[in-house]
Amino acid sequence: MAALLMLSTALPASAQDVALRSHDGSVELSGTLIGFDGEYYRVDSIYGPLTVSAQGVTCRGPGCPDLENYVAEIRFAGASAITDQLFPALVARFAASRDLTLRRQVLDADRSVFSLIREDAQVAARFHVTGTSTDEGLAALLARETDIALATRQPDETEAAAARAADQGDISMVARSRIIGLDALVPLVAPGNPVDALSLEDLAGIFAGEVTNWQDMDGPDAPIALHLLEPSTGHAQDVETRILAPFDRQPAATIIRHASTAALADAVAADPFAIGIGSYSEIGNARLVPLRGVCGFIQHATPDSLKSEDYPLTAPLFVYLPVRRMPQLGREFLAFFESQDADRVIRRLGFVNQAITAQPLREQGERLANAVAAAGEEVDLEDLQEMVAAMAGAERLSPTFRFGDGTAELDAQSLSAVARLSRAIERGVYDGRDLVFVGFSDSQGNAGANLRLARGRAEAVRLAVMAAASDGDLNRIRLRVEAFGEALPMACDDTAAGRAVNRRVEVWLR
Repeated sequence: MAALLMLSTALPASAQDVALRSHDGSVELSGTLIGFDGEYYRVDSIYGPLTVSAQGVTCRGPGCPDLENYVAEIRFAGASAITDQLFPALVARFAASRDLTLRRQVLDADRSVFSLIREDAQVAARFHVTGTSTDEGLAALLARETDIALATRQPDETEAAAARAADQGDISMVARSRIIGLDALVPLVAPGNPVDALSLEDLAGIFAGEVTNWQDMDGPDAPIALHLLEPSTGHAQDVETRILAPFDRQPAATIIRHASTAALADAVAADPFAIGIGSYSEIGNARLVPLRGVCGFIQHATPDSLKSEDYPLTAPLFVYLPVRRMPQLGREFLAFFESQDADRVIRRLGFVNQAITAQPLREQGERLANAVAAAGEEVDLEDLQEMVAAMAGAERLSPTFRFGDGTAELDAQSLSAVARLSRAIERGVYDGRDLVFVGFSDSQGNAGANLRLARGRAEAVRLAVMAAASDGDLNRIRLRVEAFGEALPMACDDTAAGRAVNRRVEVWLR
């Protein structure tokens, strides 16, 4: 407090919104009040924006907030896939967990105000929620028209550049985001459709309008009807980025567009010759089609495969935060996303939570069979035997850490997994056990170099988890590193998505 105020001199109060004065009256800071979170003032002064603790000053001027009756006003805007059902359910459970009464005022079809009310009937916070699209939510955050953006995709390069230009910093930083839950892009067909699996290249050709008859997919002689969400949705943009763009394709003009994943699933289920890219959370009466690689690997969308990102089209639901500090109740709400109460809400609504699960070796037969099938000159029987011996008696935990090609940089879901795993360690969940961080790679390049890179990534994750678990007693747990390079592929290396799935660090519990 003193360090900040010593930098400034008093200005005429009549020309400013607020004047913050130290309790002994010796120092005063004047300026325009940018915000107040219940604990700290944020003031635009002649020295630039400054943050000052409310405990060390008194506030005078027309801009001063009412400290006794302070209400945290927080604005949320973005993807209707989050605001329509998931957000209201999370707010309701959060309010109940804090013994707060929740009152919702619906302003129109897209806007609501959620008031959180204390036992003394005073409003503690108001959450202003606008359901639009990921595009509009991120744009509102950059324009400071909302406090929190709700998104079904990560910011693109244009949005990241716009954030820097608007003095919003690096919006892609892990400190600027939270993951509420997990969804996935999934191919959907009618229950009677005979197609058993499709590759990403198949999907690109179909939705680009190049494959127009089911006969080309070993199906009946019938035209293919295409269904996607509206182009402005993060979901549809993800389809273009992750399915069409890698094969240099554009969406066909014949695609039927829908406002919601529920409407898309219903339309596909009702048409035996339709296909859509829908959401794992909303398949309705349609049927999920697994993904198939050229090498024959089949990848199913399941809660476990979404948590571990073994399914290549996993789609986290993001919350993007402003540069400034949030009010206390807002910070508590964001922290609530990682609670067991929130996990139950997320699961009940069809999404996948990030609660840590364990899978024993006996349930991993399919991926071991894939490893044997993929073995070649650079991965021999001795390598496989060594890996199986290391796996004996171990369980695979769902947190899995993935990296860019040739890098040790974790993706957004992996950074969230670091936080989840470190908190479990701090609670003593794995006391007396071994946690083994096991590195794997894709098969591009030299096997020896890939093995070294896989081991380096495993060590980087181990160190990141140790650093994050700073409040835990690490003497009660053994954290080790192993690496098997190319020996256990989870997907074919024929696509960038498949290679990304294979570049990973798993966590085995012994």
